[in-house]
Amino acid sequence: MNNVLRPPAVPLVTIDPYFSVWSMADRLTDDFTRHWTGKRNALTGIIRIDGVPWRFAGLLEPNAENYYPEPEAMPQTGLEVTPLSSTYRFEAAGVRLEVKFTSPLLLDDLELLSRPASYVHFRVCSVDGRPHSVRIYFDVTGEWCVNTSDQSIVWRQEKADGLTLLQVSHAEQNCLNASGDDRRIDWGYFYLAAKEAADIRTFMDTAAVRKAFAGTGETELKPGGIGKNLSRMPQPQPVRDSQFVMACVWDCGEVTEAEKTNLLVLAYDDVYSIEYFGQKLEAYWKKDGQTAPAMLADAYLEYAEIMEHCGSFDRQLREDAAAAGGDKYADILALSYRQAIAAHKLVRGPEGELLFMSKECFSNGCIATVDVSYPSIPLFLLYRPELVRGMMRPIFRYAGSEAWPFEFAPHDVGQYPLANGQVYGGNALDGQMPVEECGNMLIMAAAVSLADRNTEFVREHQKLLDRWAGYLLQHGLDPENQLCTDDFAGHLARNANLSAKAVMGVASYSLLLGLLDEPEETERYRAAAKEMAARWAELAEERSGVKNGDSGARGHTVLAFGQEGTWSLKYNLIWDILFGTRLFDEEIVRREVAWYVSRQDRYGVALDNREHYTKADWLVWAASLAENRDDFLRLIEPLWDFLNETRDRVPFSDWYDTRTARQMNFQHRSVVGGMFIKLLKEKGLGSAVSQVTQ
Repeated sequence: MNNVLRPPAVPLVTIDPYFSVWSMADRLTDDFTRHWTGKRNALTGIIRIDGVPWRFAGLLEPNAENYYPEPEAMPQTGLEVTPLSSTYRFEAAGVRLEVKFTSPLLLDDLELLSRPASYVHFRVCSVDGRPHSVRIYFDVTGEWCVNTSDQSIVWRQEKADGLTLLQVSHAEQNCLNASGDDRRIDWGYFYLAAKEAADIRTFMDTAAVRKAFAGTGETELKPGGIGKNLSRMPQPQPVRDSQFVMACVWDCGEVTEAEKTNLLVLAYDDVYSIEYFGQKLEAYWKKDGQTAPAMLADAYLEYAEIMEHCGSFDRQLREDAAAAGGDKYADILALSYRQAIAAHKLVRGPEGELLFMSKECFSNGCIATVDVSYPSIPLFLLYRPELVRGMMRPIFRYAGSEAWPFEFAPHDVGQYPLANGQVYGGNALDGQMPVEECGNMLIMAAAVSLADRNTEFVREHQKLLDRWAGYLLQHGLDPENQLCTDDFAGHLARNANLSAKAVMGVASYSLLLGLLDEPEETERYRAAAKEMAARWAELAEERSGVKNGDSGARGHTVLAFGQEGTWSLKYNLIWDILFGTRLFDEEIVRREVAWYVSRQDRYGVALDNREHYTKADWLVWAASLAENRDDFLRLIEPLWDFLNETRDRVPFSDWYDTRTARQMNFQHRSVVGGMFIKLLKEKGLGSAVSQVTQ
């Protein structure tokens, strides 16, 4: 049995929802690389070994007027995906090539986390004891800076700090001009940066230059780093007509057993990142006025130190994850890490406050969605709790404004990248998630406050938190017909798992009041949560097996109160364990876990009895209820199998069919940060590796 994970898609350049490009194939040479939405954002690599060309990345797009054959794909001998890097290894004609893509999303350094620069590192050597003549070509296309390929681009080159900076951009610069889900950025500036050196040539041309390099190894350039083909074209040019590329040729010379290396940086300056209640905000990395050329210079200058930190983090996370949940769990976390972060944008608000804005990817593109933030927080509670507050601040601002008409918490604050007010449900009551979002905000507030013991944030927003806790006291135990986070399943009255969230929301407020040193109110809400939990246990118990004489059926809980013969994953109970509140009988939880183990399909436990599909984040939360390691492994290993075997080659999908491993919907969503909940359970709240006051 093969225990090496075959990812459904491999993260290559993963910075934010607009600058996120993946390989959606087994081998880097099997397809063009693509934006997470599936639209082509191509990069291409060719290596010439002793005059013979081999492809190591992407495809050479055929030109209908002058067709040329693809060079043979260089055999791929390995792929390693760690939390911060994806490393491909190739070997042919006595030469080994390693190409390493690193997006250094280190959560203990917010400026680096925000820096829109991703590394492509090359390492080449001889493996047959003989020297070889080697040249390497690499390019990226104009597709990266437009929404659709009929849009026109302009290009330029500059030199700064010993670097050559190739730049391409949409000809019409209209920042933050549109919102939506299946959209790519069409403002700002895309860069390929390389060091100035005698063995490196950087230039811009059309995709036909690939043919020239594959055929002869030569590229004919005009002054200013413009290729022969591109020099005939006036600016601007539509992407699809020009087939524009920014390229680099590295003449490695004679390659022996001694490794030779080179480094390129891909970067994107989006100028403005988010519109926040009418005000355009820049990315966090610009807070001190840094320019794109200076940012790229820093990326090169700090490379060695950054990679040392990345390597250390990758190794430690792998070790911690394997100890918490086994090697397959470690694989799941490695594939989740960059995606969870790259579905966000880090900015500073009008008052200098930190805002960490998620995009609800492959759904409707909502921004700062509460029930997308909620499942994602385990990752950030472990490594940077302040980012959880950055998720919550937009919701507090909107809920406290006259624009929000309801007494419960909002679902979102707009559609990415425009955070100007809710779009989900059209502000109609029927489209809201009243209990869901109140519970989420209260649990998140308690979790982040317990993680670092900072109470200033909750004190600032106590009025809203108190209102939402009161709403749950009144409406949470036996919820009316309404949506929950699993809104694809439709409205449901008396939702037992939603009720459990309400219980934990009330308990969370009790914990917050305790941190704020309000003993009387602390006890009032604690007692209320305890009473709600006891009543929940009575309402939720499945009784049909007892009536039918099947005593073995007793013990698991129902999907909705009063619906005998049903069941669902009670993933919200995990907070009772993490918070140590012990409101729910441990025996109830044990029986739930046993039920889940007994109800597994080939690729995991269904979300509930109605359909054979599950949510990957909730599956791991439910598995983390298990007291023993074997039960946890039984429940999460089918998720690893899904990732390894699904035919849907997309970034980690969190909603899939448990019998066929087919994607139902959803990809590239921040909710995969929820995979870290087992690690959070093992380490405990308050274990964040770094607490830096920004």
